[in-house]
Amino acid sequence: MAWTWRFEKADGTETGSPVAVEDFSTQGDAESWIGEIWKELLDGGVDQVTLFEDGSKIYGPMSLQEAQD
Repeated sequence: MAWTWRFEKADGTETGSPVAVEDFSTQGDAESWIGEIWKELLDGGVDQVTLFEDGSKIYGPMSLQEAQD
């Protein structure tokens, strides 16, 4: 299984990541990574993220703006 994040603008369009991206072997690893890197993503123009497992949407979009409040 591969867990991946899709990086999006506020309108839901996909955007590139300003940081190196990787696939994760567990959901927990993916969530820990986003918890550590969200500020860099936000500063790089990513407004929200969506989590996928092997191409299937798990949840999202999740706003990075709300984490800043």
